[in-house]
Amino acid sequence: MAGHHSSASPHQAFASRLLLLLTVLPLTLACFAFLLQWRGGLNDPVTRWSPDRLEFPGMEDAAGAGSNVPSRGDRSGSGCVDVLGRSRTASFPYYRDWKFDLGSDLRPQICITTSTSAGLEQILPWIFYHKVIGVSTFFLFVEGKAASPDVSKVLESIPGVKVIYRTRELEEQQAKSRIWNETWLASFFYKPCNYELFVKQSLNMEMAIVMARDTGMDWIIHLDTDELIYPAGNREYSVRQLLADVPGNVDMVIFPNYESSVERDDVKEPFSEVSMFKKNYDHLTKDVYFGNYKDATRGNPNYFLTYGNGKAAARIQDHLRPNGAHRWHNYMKTPNEIKLEEAAVLHYTYPKFSDLTSRRDRCGCKPTKEDVKRCFMLEFDRAAFIIASTATEEEMLRWYRERVVWTDKTVNLKLLRRGILTRIYAPMVIVQGLRETGVFSSVIASAQTTLSKDKVVSIESKNSSRKLESGEVSSRKIGTNRESQVIARRVLESTESDIHPSAVPPLSPPGADDSHLLSDEFRIQ
Repeated sequence: MAGHHSSASPHQAFASRLLLLLTVLPLTLACFAFLLQWRGGLNDPVTRWSPDRLEFPGMEDAAGAGSNVPSRGDRSGSGCVDVLGRSRTASFPYYRDWKFDLGSDLRPQICITTSTSAGLEQILPWIFYHKVIGVSTFFLFVEGKAASPDVSKVLESIPGVKVIYRTRELEEQQAKSRIWNETWLASFFYKPCNYELFVKQSLNMEMAIVMARDTGMDWIIHLDTDELIYPAGNREYSVRQLLADVPGNVDMVIFPNYESSVERDDVKEPFSEVSMFKKNYDHLTKDVYFGNYKDATRGNPNYFLTYGNGKAAARIQDHLRPNGAHRWHNYMKTPNEIKLEEAAVLHYTYPKFSDLTSRRDRCGCKPTKEDVKRCFMLEFDRAAFIIASTATEEEMLRWYRERVVWTDKTVNLKLLRRGILTRIYAPMVIVQGLRETGVFSSVIASAQTTLSKDKVVSIESKNSSRKLESGEVSSRKIGTNRESQVIARRVLESTESDIHPSAVPPLSPPGADDSHLLSDEFRIQ
């Protein structure tokens, strides 16, 4: 018995030690983990997307070495007004304390140019949404409300925004434009309203190319302030990443446009309130498009209310020029272009009832079927102008509800299921989040006290004849020297009309009678 007892003792001692080890080890590991968590050294999955987290989804790679993303320890406790807003709500945490100059050295560098007369309620969400998705620089050619002191001084105060006014100096410089002396834009000259705007946009794009080159941009995009880029097709929801993935031999990237389909007649802030869009022909099969054409059109002249040929981004390179507001071209070659399969431009088309009268008030045409052709290129714009000019408020509202507002939920659901309509929430969430975190109010407030004078672009210094391959032209100024300009164009007509294709106008999507078209026949070269 004694021998048996002595042989069992070592086993008992080993078991006791093992039990003690198994008890102490988990406790030690738990204490170690607690210390790490307490000191901020452990990335707890539970807190990864907490309101204190500053990383935007998809920015994991950008937050490494050299990143400008502020850490918790970097925050100032001074109580000063945050650059991006004062709100501390947790509803959309990704913008808090973000200076919007994150990764300013990242490539590619992208700029957007626009010609606008809108107010801050439209321009500020438009600018900051595009900042969020990777656009660094904006060239704003302003007139009307956008050029007023209260609006322009706010725009001038925003980093990366260059404001260009339609001054006499600009108009004189534009009167020497190479564009004006060529034939590819000639069919749009000497016409009012939309034609005048189209010429202005093209000439402003020409000037923006020079500015883009001077500021080291890699890509330039022309957008209106009622359009947002939708960079679908990459995990970061980033137009920078989208263009970074484009092969180096591609000169132009076409974003097919989707058109807003508003569901109410009382929309005030389209970017925050509209989530339903009609897909472009290029993103649908031929059978789906033509098979649902009647339901999608709802008695309007075409599948889209306005244009359907998208917008384009161009790589900054020698001899680049605009080719109308929707495309770019090159004086020395035909650009190599691709059309994106998922990404799009979201066009908020007549999203507010007041858009009917605002267009009417900007054009001086007579409200007749013949005269409106001088002002507007697209059928729906013509019809809307006539209604706004001749109908009562009640009649206008009825027309707007029938033609623009999608009130039939059964039809909406049917077209959503078939893929004609789609829901896109990301812009709405981003713009609402920017508003809630005080970005817009903070920018307006800070502009009252600090105005950086160097934000205003000097037309004379930036656009000298040495730098410009062309000048620019105000379409109002154009007519003052019409005869001599026409003679100059005649000289060039015989040598250049075959070299440069005509400017691409806003084009409607294929109509019901075009069902014989193949998908690639609608591609605009």
